[in-house]
Amino acid sequence: MNSLIEFVKPYISTEVFLLALVMGSFLFGVFIYKRTKITLLQPLLISMLIIIPFLKIAGIDYQTFYTQTRILNFMLGPSVVALGYVLYEQMEQIKGNVISILTSVFVGGIVGISSVVLIAKAFGADKILMASLAPKSVTTPIAISLAEKSGGIPALTAAFVVICGIFGGLVGPIVLRKIGIKSKVAQGLAMGSASHALGTARAMEMGAVEGAVSGLAIGIMGIMTALLIPFAEMLF
Repeated sequence: MNSLIEFVKPYISTEVFLLALVMGSFLFGVFIYKRTKITLLQPLLISMLIIIPFLKIAGIDYQTFYTQTRILNFMLGPSVVALGYVLYEQMEQIKGNVISILTSVFVGGIVGISSVVLIAKAFGADKILMASLAPKSVTTPIAISLAEKSGGIPALTAAFVVICGIFGGLVGPIVLRKIGIKSKVAQGLAMGSASHALGTARAMEMGAVEGAVSGLAIGIMGIMTALLIPFAEMLF
């Protein structure tokens, strides 16, 4: 078995193969989710359950995987910007709510950062772990940059961002429904502020307004978090 893996490793660790693996796994996840409509079977989660064991068995380290699939990381930025078109279509829903939107995301940023830092501190986490956790609610490129500047571990931050996004996408709509939040704008703000792009993908399933506002919240949350992280460092 080991000899077979060593023989095929040069081929399965190429950029073309790994990109095909990621995209194929995600499309398979989308197919399963659409067929079952089970919330837990999110495409990203299914992709992870396929890709991680494969990399482990094949002996492909994370750095190689990251390097060979770097184009997907690059596309995170343009994909967030593309949400601006969806936002433009729902501009009528945004007018008159600017102050409330900015205030909501600002408060959400304070609560999101301070809560995770204080909880981590209560459990005896060191400064590096707290710095890695603090930007968990913003999209990956921003989170990694903020973690690097505050002394965190970028790879660890990326993992926390994914976990936060998956968890928010799974339980966010349930929590909003249980506590009686009916405003589409409020639902979108909550999903985008707490769970970035993954929450926005779930918000788009909830409705066009929710998805558009959630996309707006991603950008605002990134700015707010960048402004708040230096103050949060005093809690480390």
